[in-house]
Amino acid sequence: MANLFHENESVFNVLFEAVSEGVVVVDENQTIVATNTAAEQMFGYVKGELLNKHLNRLIPSNHHAAHGEYYKTFYKQSSARKMGQNRSLFGVHKKGHEFPVEVGLNPFKINNKKYVMSILIDITIRKESEKKIIELNDLLKEKISVRTIELNNTVINLKDEIEKRIKAESKLIRALKKEKELNELKTKFLSLVSHEFKTPLSGILNAALLTGRYKQSEMQHKREKHLLTIKNKVHYLDGILNDFLSVERLESGKVKYKFGYFKLSKVVNEVVYNANLMLKSGQRINYPSNIDNLDVYQDEKILELILSNLLRNAIKYSPENTEIDFKIRIESKGLIFEIKDQGIGIPFKDQKYIFKRYFRAENALTNEGTGIGLNIVKGHLESLGGTISFLSVENKGTTFIINLPLIEEK
Repeated sequence: MANLFHENESVFNVLFEAVSEGVVVVDENQTIVATNTAAEQMFGYVKGELLNKHLNRLIPSNHHAAHGEYYKTFYKQSSARKMGQNRSLFGVHKKGHEFPVEVGLNPFKINNKKYVMSILIDITIRKESEKKIIELNDLLKEKISVRTIELNNTVINLKDEIEKRIKAESKLIRALKKEKELNELKTKFLSLVSHEFKTPLSGILNAALLTGRYKQSEMQHKREKHLLTIKNKVHYLDGILNDFLSVERLESGKVKYKFGYFKLSKVVNEVVYNANLMLKSGQRINYPSNIDNLDVYQDEKILELILSNLLRNAIKYSPENTEIDFKIRIESKGLIFEIKDQGIGIPFKDQKYIFKRYFRAENALTNEGTGIGLNIVKGHLESLGGTISFLSVENKGTTFIINLPLIEEK
């Protein structure tokens, strides 16, 4: 160390040169007063070439002003510290290129004069390694991002595929269930048709054979009795066929309603007249007689079908010597029909199924019937914007209430 140390100079020189880091010592004017070989080699200078040179020679020119102020502040505080924390520092090689350095500052005094020793480390390799690590991390992040997107797409595709399979399976299950129900309905239908047609046809055949035996004029009342039986059985079969036809039309959506004006009394009288032919001994239908002047715009045949079905049921499921009340009232929202019987009623546990096709209540299985009449009535009423409901107590009777909206001619 030229001109700085006089006593034990050889010892200090040995220690100074033994340090592997670069060492640069400056005075208060930032004049370089000592360097070691490591520092000279780091900056590309030969021995002694930096002595008495300003420190700015080793600092990038764009940092000279800032470094001067920084040095003055540090020189006054005189405490050891690392320089440039949280920012990058660079030195300038003799050939002009810059390289990253790490700097530690250590103030000291000799003969009451202050000096600052800078310990410098060339961190070019470290910075290159950090740069490579950052590049590798960025590359890894990019690959992770790409893989994440691919994985998300795979998950989405897998989810879509699972949903498609679930829908397909669900659709297949519904189709199989529907096919099973259709097969059950088909079997039930064939059994029903066979039974419901066979009994009336047998009655018709027997009545026809018996009628043929009564050839004398005095036996006319017996012939008329059997002819009435034939008429009733044919009427019953005609009703069944009409019911089946109505079901098919409702199912296929082929029902075309024919709206027009008609007198309500005409439909009621026709329905009651046909129902009277089916009355059991002592049965009676009470119906309103003050509706002669009431004109209605609706489908006449469908209304007749609905009322006939309900009256027929009331007669069928009521015992002899009972009354059936058929009431009609007009409200702001439409016509209200009530048909009340004193029959066997509907068991509570069966009431929720009463409008299901082919369903028959437990206490009605021995009576003639197809179990489709109420289903047809409900279907037509829903198509016409109406409703049907009922109140029933087993062994006490049933009241069906129909609400049919009044519509205007378009």
